[in-house]
Amino acid sequence: MFYKLLIVVFLAVSLQGTPSDGQKKKETLLSEKVSQMMEWASKRAVIRMNGEKFRRLIRAPPRNYSVVIMFTALQPQRQCAVCKQADEEYQILANSWRYSNAFTNRIFFATVDFDEGSDVFQMLNMNSAPTFINFPAKGKPKRADTYELQVRGFAAEQLARWVADRTDVHIRVIRPPNYAGPLMLGLLLAFIGSLAYLRRNNLEFLFNKNVWAFSALCFVLFMTSGQMWNHIRGPPYAHKNPNTGQVVSKTLTSRAFVYFFYAAVTLGMVLLHEAATSDLDIGKRKIMCVAGIGLVVLFFSWLLSIFRAKYHGYPYR
Repeated sequence: MFYKLLIVVFLAVSLQGTPSDGQKKKETLLSEKVSQMMEWASKRAVIRMNGEKFRRLIRAPPRNYSVVIMFTALQPQRQCAVCKQADEEYQILANSWRYSNAFTNRIFFATVDFDEGSDVFQMLNMNSAPTFINFPAKGKPKRADTYELQVRGFAAEQLARWVADRTDVHIRVIRPPNYAGPLMLGLLLAFIGSLAYLRRNNLEFLFNKNVWAFSALCFVLFMTSGQMWNHIRGPPYAHKNPNTGQVVSKTLTSRAFVYFFYAAVTLGMVLLHEAATSDLDIGKRKIMCVAGIGLVVLFFSWLLSIFRAKYHGYPYR
């Protein structure tokens, strides 16, 4: 009896220590997925994914690695300028991870383009691009796993902080040298120096108030039209039309309209000032005054109408 009990206990322990066929298949499948991701990452830091790859390597279990995905629309017909800018920063982040000590199979970087994976956009109910989402190794993405693009911007350093917060993988961003800025500054200084040298006997243009006023006016229009806000905050330029499914650009168009309206209002104010202070005959001054009033009233009213339509809570009355 004792020997029979000993044999039963031995068999139970042996069977418990031996992995089942299902467990073996699961481990084999996981190993194949990790090997495939590592092979792609070794060739290219950012893995391009479509619907089939997304479902097989990210949505389907098992998975013990996190994947940061940039959902974008890079095709020229989409006219998503911010997508290209965000993609450049994302590539810098991924390459900094790929060629550093942080390179590990715990995390991977991928991208899904709308024209290559529209089914993925539909699956996740996404209607704007670019969007960054971290798919954690365990469980579904939480709210914090979606990067706050409009709050943080899309700089590689900001993305690296967010990745470290969500995955505990710290990446030191290494940017490639960019000589465009110093080159343009050098050309500008050379142009100004050449112009000053050619006109060294007559530098009155440097004291011309009209030149400085026009330059200052262009700078103010550039800043107030929203260009600098877009550059700092990096809002999504592309939105998907829920009726047609087409990705359209809205922010770029709005900025162009606002720039044009501000310029028209400014021109109207300039005409009013010239009508009141110039030495032209009374007929021309009346024409300038009427044109200035018309420009200010018309385009300023349109501006208020646009802002009222876009921001319902502000009392434009």
